[in-house]
Amino acid sequence: MTDTRLTDTREGNAPFDPASLQQWWPKPGRPRPIVIFGAGSIVGDAHFPAYRKAGFPVAGLYDPDREKAHAMAARWGVEAYASMEEAAAVDGAIFDLATPPAAHAHILGAIPQGSYALIQKPMGADLDAATKILDLCRKRKLHAAVNFQLRFAPMMLALKDAIRRGLLGDVVDVDAHVALATPWGLWPFLKGLPRIEIAMHSIHYLDLVRSLLGEPLGVHAKTIGHPGHAVAQTRTSAILDYGDSVRCALSINHDHDFGRKFQACEFRICGTKGAAYVKLGVNLDYPKGEPDELWISPAGGDGWVEIPLEGTWFPDAFIGRMANLQRFASGEDETLVGTVDDAWRTMALVEAAYQSSAQPATPVRALPET
Repeated sequence: MTDTRLTDTREGNAPFDPASLQQWWPKPGRPRPIVIFGAGSIVGDAHFPAYRKAGFPVAGLYDPDREKAHAMAARWGVEAYASMEEAAAVDGAIFDLATPPAAHAHILGAIPQGSYALIQKPMGADLDAATKILDLCRKRKLHAAVNFQLRFAPMMLALKDAIRRGLLGDVVDVDAHVALATPWGLWPFLKGLPRIEIAMHSIHYLDLVRSLLGEPLGVHAKTIGHPGHAVAQTRTSAILDYGDSVRCALSINHDHDFGRKFQACEFRICGTKGAAYVKLGVNLDYPKGEPDELWISPAGGDGWVEIPLEGTWFPDAFIGRMANLQRFASGEDETLVGTVDDAWRTMALVEAAYQSSAQPATPVRALPET
C-alpha cells in the first residue's frame, strides 16, 4: 500500500498559493497522428473536443457502423476508414480504442506489433477478459494504457499535487457520494449486460482511489438495480479496506431523479492537517454537466479556499491521458501512467467488489426466545 504520510514541501511553510497546484499534464512536442476506433457518443463528446483543444492530430476513425462512422468523420473533418485493416495500417499512429469491452481484443490483435494504444475502460467485461487482454498486449509488445482519465482531470491532478505537498497531512478519510440521475440510454450497448454500475461507472472512482492510496487489502460491496428500469445495476455501496489508518467508502445512486436540488457527485478527502472537497460536475446533467470544483482547507491555513480550475473532467482529462501516452511514445515521459498492468489491478478490485456483492452478509442474530 502506498504510504500517504507526505511532507509539506512549501519553503519555510510559506502561505498556500491556490494557483500553484499542478493541473495539466505537459503536452508532447511532436504528437503522433491518432486513429480512433469507434464512433459512439463518447468520441464526439470527449475524444474529439479534447484532441482539437490540445492540437493533437486525428488522422481518422473506423466503426463497423459505416453510417455512424461517416457522420462522425464529417462532423470533425477526418477520414472514415473503410475497414479495420485500413485504420490499423496508418503509419506511426497512436491507436485510440473508444470501443465496447467485447471489441478490445480483436482490435489489439489487428494493430501492428509494438504499437502504442489507449484502451477504453473497462479493460474487458470481467477479470478473465482483462487477463486475456493483458496477455495479448504482452505477447504483441503493445505499449498500452487504459483510459481511466479521471486521474488526469485538472481537479484531480491538483488534488494529488496537494496531497504530495503535504497540504492535507496524512490522508485518513476518502468518501465518494454520488446521488443523481444518469441517462443510461445514451449507451445502448449496455442493454442486457450483466455488469453495469461498478464495471462501467464506479470503476473510475476505484481507479482514482488506487492512484491516491495504493492497493487496498480488500473490499466490502453491494451493487443492485432499481425497479424503475432494466439496467442490471445502478446503485452501489462499497468500503475499501486500508487497514486501521484510512477509512474509504463509496455511496453511489444513479436513480436520485427528483430534481437537481439535492443531487450530488463529490469526493471528500480528509487528512490529519487539512481536507479537500471535489465536485465532479460533468455527471450532473450529463453530458452538458456543470463546472467542476476543488476546495482545500490546507494545513496551517485559515479555512476553505476554492482552487481556480483551468479545465474540466470532460474533455480536459482526455487531453492529459493522451498527452502522457504521446510523450511516452516520444521518450519525453519515462513512465506510462495506467498501463494495462496497472489497469488489471483496478479490474481485480472491480472483480472483488462483484464477488463481495454476491456473498451473503454477516447475519444478524435473532432475538432469543423467552
